Amino acid sequence: MKVARFHAPGDIRIEDAPEPVAGAGEIKIRVRNCSTCGTDAKIQKHGHHHIRPPRVMGHEIAGEIVAIGDGVSGWSEGDRVQVIAAIPCGTCEECRRGRMTVCPNQESMGYHYDGGFAEYMVVPAKVLAVNGLNRIPDGVGYAEASVAEPLACVLNGQELARVGEGDDVVIIGSGPIGCLHVRLARARGAARVFLVDLNAERLAMAANLVNPDESIRGDELDVVDEVLKLTGGRGPDVVITAAASGVAQQQAIQMAARQGRVSFFGGLPKDAPIIQCDSNLVHYRELTIVGANGSSPQHNAQALRLIAEGSVPVSDLITHRLPLDQVLDGIGIVTRGEAIKVTVEP
Repeated sequence: MKVARFHAPGDIRIEDAPEPVAGAGEIKIRVRNCSTCGTDAKIQKHGHHHIRPPRVMGHEIAGEIVAIGDGVSGWSEGDRVQVIAAIPCGTCEECRRGRMTVCPNQESMGYHYDGGFAEYMVVPAKVLAVNGLNRIPDGVGYAEASVAEPLACVLNGQELARVGEGDDVVIIGSGPIGCLHVRLARARGAARVFLVDLNAERLAMAANLVNPDESIRGDELDVVDEVLKLTGGRGPDVVITAAASGVAQQQAIQMAARQGRVSFFGGLPKDAPIIQCDSNLVHYRELTIVGANGSSPQHNAQALRLIAEGSVPVSDLITHRLPLDQVLDGIGIVTRGEAIKVTVEP
C-alpha cells in the first residue's frame, strides 16, 4: 500500500509499505479520508518532539473497518468509523477527574502511532480503551466525518470560553479552525460573530462560506479600534485567537468587554511563546483567559452529532480533495493559506 511518511523536517516521502495487521485489541480500517491541518505543515517544516521517524502522518481520520483483532467486540467489518487524534490514557488523575484533554500521558495518531495518510491503518488498542472510535452517523460522508476531529477541538475551546446565548464573539484567524468557530458560535446562540485575518484573500474566501456579521482585514485596519466601533465601545464577550499569533493574543486582551472571556486557542511558536499582557485590564475588567488543548473522545462523538444534525455544516468548508500521492501539494496549499480545508482520499 501507499503511505506518506515523515523522515525529517522537509522530508516527507510517498512510499510503499506492507499492509498493517490488526493485533489483539486492535482494529484495521481502510482510510477513506484523512484531512490536513496547520499542524501537518508545522511538522513538515520543523518536525515534532513526539514523532520518532519514520512515521506515517495524518490525524483527522475516517474510514471503514476491514479487520478486527482478537478480543475486540461491538464492531463489525464494514462499519464506518471516525478516529480520535489525541489519545488520553484514561487512568491518570486528570483522566479520572474527567479532564482528558490535559492528560499528561496523552499520545496521538500520526505522532506516536502511524496515522491516516495511508491506504490502511490500525486503530490502536489504547484508542478503543477510551471509546475513541466513533460510528459515523447515517448521512454523514467520510470527508465530513474527518472534520469531526478539528470540530471537537473547537467544541472544547468554546466550552472552556463559555460561548453562549447573546454573546458578541470575535474570532481572529479565518482558516478552517476559524470557520468552524464561526459556525459553532452561531450554533451555541451567539448574537454576532466577527471574523478577523491579515490574509485578505483567505478572509474573503472564508467570509463567503461562513458569512460572519463582519469580516475585518487586519492588514488594513486597527483591529481593536474596529471591534470597539462595531460593539459600541463595549468590546466582545468572547475573543478566540484561532491563529499562532502573539499579537492576536495581545489584541484579544485589549478588546475584550468587561467580564469577557479570551481563548488562547492557537498555540505560539516554541521560540516565541511570551506576550505582553496588561494585567490591569485583566484585573479591573475581570477578564478570564483560558487555553484550549485539543479534544476528548467525548468531544469527537459530540462533533459528529453536530455535523449529522446540521447544526455545524462542514462539507462546504472542504475546498480541496486530493489523492494520497498529492499530500505534499495539500500541505503546501494549507501553508500558503489558499484553502479552507484540504482532505486526502487514499
